Amino acid sequence: MPSFTFTARDAAGRTQRGVQSAQSAVVLASELRSRGWLVLDIQATTEGQVGLTESLDPRGMLPVRSIDVELALQQIAVMLRSGLTLLNSLHTSSEHADRLKLRRILRRVMARIEEGSSFADALAEHPCFNNLTVQLVRVGEQTGTLDMVLVRATEAMERRRNLIQQVVTALTYPFIVLLAAIGVSLFMVLNVIPKLEIFIKALGKKLPPTTVFLMDLSEWFKIHGITLLVLVILSVVALLVGYRLPGFRISIDRVLLRIPIIGKVLRVAGTALFARALGILIRSGVTVLDALRTMESLGNNKYLAAVVAESRRKVFAGGSLAESLADKHGFMPMLGRMVAVGESSGRLDDVLDEVAKFYEGQLAVLIKQLSALVEPAIIVFVGGIVGFVYITFFLTIYSAAGSAK
Repeated sequence: MPSFTFTARDAAGRTQRGVQSAQSAVVLASELRSRGWLVLDIQATTEGQVGLTESLDPRGMLPVRSIDVELALQQIAVMLRSGLTLLNSLHTSSEHADRLKLRRILRRVMARIEEGSSFADALAEHPCFNNLTVQLVRVGEQTGTLDMVLVRATEAMERRRNLIQQVVTALTYPFIVLLAAIGVSLFMVLNVIPKLEIFIKALGKKLPPTTVFLMDLSEWFKIHGITLLVLVILSVVALLVGYRLPGFRISIDRVLLRIPIIGKVLRVAGTALFARALGILIRSGVTVLDALRTMESLGNNKYLAAVVAESRRKVFAGGSLAESLADKHGFMPMLGRMVAVGESSGRLDDVLDEVAKFYEGQLAVLIKQLSALVEPAIIVFVGGIVGFVYITFFLTIYSAAGSAK
């Protein structure tokens, strides 16, 4: 069915623009007039040509980023506040979206709304819009505050993105340096030591114990290196496959939360994200049970998600939210105590905001501490490996020179 762009004026005199599929321009004009609109212009779109061009554009393969969704929702909120209709806002936002994939998604959202779907249900069909955004949009549609809840959704997405970036930044540096240390070690064992061995054997002298150890280690890697590499690859693949299984992932995520320093970083980040998002949902009029259901799928750590799911079951059974969050290895302990204060005072959303601010500050401090601890430790580790090999090399040269005298 062909698509047409139309311009019309509604009964209130506002200009309406959009894209809609119809059998013909005449049929579309009749449908628009049935809404009480004055049809100003209808033009057939070159959707097929545009779709073909976009399908051949390699940029269409790029995934939708969180920041792209944030910008789109901010644009829609501003246009709604300015008096534009939702469809017009979506159409304008789709035209200005940087990612081609997001343009297609916004067009599909428009099509679903034109078919009679709600905005929230249309967004829920696309994974790039998380459950928090969908839930807030649903509330905004019911209360007539769609522009305001879209702003809250973008703020929540921005804070979540910043938290994730902080955690990833904190963990990426040690991981990269550790890989570099492993690479240096393997280079020494597989490249430097074999050359050293040829030189030493040519001398025909008695070798120091450290030199013998390095030569034996090098020989072991030559014999078993391929087997070790295959085992490592298989282990990584098995871990990645198992991580997709709910039960296994919960166990792994629980172990991650217990790792010294790193586990605390993850717990603090999870607590800040939970408090911030739950506070926004409750302030927007979402019930505690519905907010907890939304929070189950919002976090990346599945063990914390399981804690939230158990909390929702306890609250549904008549328990206290504060007591249900008191898990020894789950969220930070202060969360439960502050939630108890919020429940007793009736200001749970404000208390959750304070908790979120506190732990967002704590996260920044922890990341600095982690960097301060990891950097010297990695330097000592890498320097120890390289230094051991070079000291062994010079001890061998000194031993050979001493024996020659």
